[in-house]
Amino acid sequence: MAAVFSGGLKVKAGLFAVQISSLPLRSSQLPRCFFSASKKTATVAAVSRSLEVSAVNDHHNHQLHRSSSWPRVTTFCTAAPDAVTAVSADEPEKKVESEEVVEENVKETANLLDIRVGRIVKAWQHEEADSLYVEEVDIGEAEPRIICSGLVKYVPLDLLQGASVVVLANLKPRNMRGVKSCGMLLCASDSAHENVEPLVPPQGSVPGDRVWFGDEDDLEQLPEPAPPNKVQKKKMWEAVQPHLKTDDSCVSMLKEHLMRTSSGLVTSNTLKNANIS
Repeated sequence: MAAVFSGGLKVKAGLFAVQISSLPLRSSQLPRCFFSASKKTATVAAVSRSLEVSAVNDHHNHQLHRSSSWPRVTTFCTAAPDAVTAVSADEPEKKVESEEVVEENVKETANLLDIRVGRIVKAWQHEEADSLYVEEVDIGEAEPRIICSGLVKYVPLDLLQGASVVVLANLKPRNMRGVKSCGMLLCASDSAHENVEPLVPPQGSVPGDRVWFGDEDDLEQLPEPAPPNKVQKKKMWEAVQPHLKTDDSCVSMLKEHLMRTSSGLVTSNTLKNANIS
């Protein structure tokens, strides 16, 4: 530590320096020892020690203030570079796993839908709606269900009589121009919605047979269908429908899962790579 006089007392303390002449003090306010040549050396040393202690304390308080002004943050940058690279390399695998989970969830939701084989007992034109048919459909219950379908533009009425169809049965009833519709016929349609035809259950199926998505062995693990209120509240049909299609062989599918009954696969008569709704 060094101290020199240059226009006023200047003391260096570590990295800090104080110019005494810059302090707003009058000469009368300074201690008499500042003007005593015999005590100059002792005075400078005392002032230097005082300034050094003050500087250290100020620096310490400044550091405490800085540390208390910032929240404690846990950073992940302490990992080695190769560890960061390894994490990045795993991201595609995590994305694939996430897609698989979503696909499995869609399948589970789809198998909560009460989709059954039906047979149209009788069909007629809706009296109040030119675009609607009204059908009595046997789905294995004590009485046929009444279902309204907007198929007038696409399917001749006589082709519906006695036809085997696929019915979504656990929807809440809807009033269709004065007729309560208790279900929906599932149909395939092209992208332009110019051609529409009902899905066809496999030969050997009978009204009431359960329709599911997956392998033959999945039948034993099928859950009970969700009640209509839950289907509506959870928007199950809305979650499943965008993933339904027919493939190049007119086979109905949910993503990569086949749509089937215990007798075989559900198909469309002619529409390939079509939407199902």
